[in-house]
Amino acid sequence: MQLSLVNRARRSIDAAGLALLLAAVGAVGAQAGADTTFDTALTTFTDFFEGSGGAIITVLSLIGGVIAMASGRFSMGQVAIPVGVGVAAGTGVPIVTAAVTATI
Repeated sequence: MQLSLVNRARRSIDAAGLALLLAAVGAVGAQAGADTTFDTALTTFTDFFEGSGGAIITVLSLIGGVIAMASGRFSMGQVAIPVGVGVAAGTGVPIVTAAVTATI
């Protein structure tokens, strides 16, 4: 019983090692380049979220928080969510844009 358990464990380790070896041999290094395929879409989305789109999303979130507060049930989420959305719209887009356009 114990011998077959050891044999199964060895086979599993051998299979994992083989899979790792094949993955290492078949892996192709990621390379950053001067590809401009998605520049138009990236510029459009960045401009939208940093401009009027981010402001509209922030205002809609704020209106939702005010309506929820007017209904009589107050919670910190009604204040924190619009603030978080505003911060994300203001600072999140440049961070994501920098990560997407990073050149290694």
